[in-house]
Amino acid sequence: MLSALLAGCGGEAPKAAGPTSPEITAADLGYRIKELADDKYEGRAPGTPAGEAAAQWIADEFKRVGALPGNPDGTYFQTVEMVAQTVDPATSSLKIAGPAGKAWNLKLGPDAVFITKDQANATVSFENSDLVFVGYGVVAPEANWNDYASVDVKGKTVVMFVNDPGFVTNDETLFNGKAMTYYGRWTYKFEEAARQGATAALIIHEELPAAYGWGVVEGSWTGEQADLVRADAGASRAKLEGWIQLNHATELFKAAGLDIDTMRAAANKPGFKSVPMTGLKASATINQTIRKETSRNVVATVRGTEKPTEHVLLMAHWDHLGKGASDDPAADVINNGAVDNATGAAAILEIAEKLASGPAPQRSVTFVAVTLEESGLLGSAYFGENPLIPLKDIVGGINIDALQPSGLAKDVIVIGAGASQMEDLLATVLAETGRVIRPDQHPENGYFYRSDHISLAKKGVPMLYIDSGIDLVEGGVAAGEAIGKTYTDEAYHKPADEYADDWNLSGMAADITVDYQVVNRLANSTDWPNWNEGNEFKALRDAQRAAP
Repeated sequence: MLSALLAGCGGEAPKAAGPTSPEITAADLGYRIKELADDKYEGRAPGTPAGEAAAQWIADEFKRVGALPGNPDGTYFQTVEMVAQTVDPATSSLKIAGPAGKAWNLKLGPDAVFITKDQANATVSFENSDLVFVGYGVVAPEANWNDYASVDVKGKTVVMFVNDPGFVTNDETLFNGKAMTYYGRWTYKFEEAARQGATAALIIHEELPAAYGWGVVEGSWTGEQADLVRADAGASRAKLEGWIQLNHATELFKAAGLDIDTMRAAANKPGFKSVPMTGLKASATINQTIRKETSRNVVATVRGTEKPTEHVLLMAHWDHLGKGASDDPAADVINNGAVDNATGAAAILEIAEKLASGPAPQRSVTFVAVTLEESGLLGSAYFGENPLIPLKDIVGGINIDALQPSGLAKDVIVIGAGASQMEDLLATVLAETGRVIRPDQHPENGYFYRSDHISLAKKGVPMLYIDSGIDLVEGGVAAGEAIGKTYTDEAYHKPADEYADDWNLSGMAADITVDYQVVNRLANSTDWPNWNEGNEFKALRDAQRAAP
């Protein structure tokens, strides 16, 4: 374990001169973000030479600024075994046969996006699988909800809405009302479909409940897809997992004698029963290339002087989507991921340099730049399952993901506000400069379940996910919201997410300074923050801390 490594480490890692300072500055951030968003890293795809070169650069930066290796083997890396799969759009197909000879040949990309989790077979296919509408595809015993209760879907293709029933109705008695729960996430829906024995699973994409447009679906889940190596090589998953455009889904419902709006209303009510989509059968062929690779989490530590086996955690993902495809040879196909998440990786490097410059904290501070976030939070999940630090010895942590270059703000946004006592310390730090916490303005989008902190939170570790504020000193809330909307509409998960030398990084530097202050104070205290009463993770943390 890391504690054993630290106990045997004397002194600090040697520190080399470089282009950054020990202070957290806009200039330092610009240097690091620009580097990580450079075309030479080809969008930082895990397992690719260019992507892993970005991870190496981060490790080299940790070493340069004086942070120690965070793995007990004496390196800055935790190896994550992965499989990279790429569906061939030219030879892969998804077809729906309907009544009276009607058929839909759904083109990969504009009509539907589909993948397979089968890690063993280059060709995966099935024929004449009956379609069944399963509402939201949710089994939630604590809510007395089971969309699969009335049907056996073995061998069938399940069709479902995105998000969960509370979103459309805004009924606080349904799940978590408008706020998305884990049941609304696409990852859960595909996992549940597999548990039910479905041959294929299709999510009907709608922009509002998904919180992103079709361009994000197409950009994120076409091209090479990564996953952790699975013991069963994906045999327990459905043969096909995918998304379908709303207009095509509407046509399919109509062909089956159903009205999609009527079905949506029915699916939002307790006691919903799945409905066969009579006369519709799916057939598909997926031809894919499969390669096994390794990617790496980058782990570094600033050793505590008095309680080195107790750790405060800082986390950010270094990976992005890599290169896309285009019929236009002149098109920019590199998804550089400057905001998402060169900013977060740069942030933890800034804080590492500040802490390593001294004075050293009493507790250790460990930095984890995780891989495979864009593939479903896989790098952080691997760290959670294979921690280099005993989880009960992690005092708490902060996750940094996709900071906006929007200038100084009067607030910061806490995703999942009200969850833990970590927020009390954050509020104290902010108040010293007249700033405040703003709760997540869009809980329906499920951001709490869409970033790496959840991999540690669901293991019991109190985690904060702090995002850029929107009440800007210049322009107020309207300006902050406009910047966020423009990024989401024009750059999120697209080649347009690029660094520009004219970025206003003053607000980002201020926010990262707040992160540093929270971490430094916690690392120089004896406090053990917990989840708040009523939080779903509190009992787990209580048991974790009580264990010998």
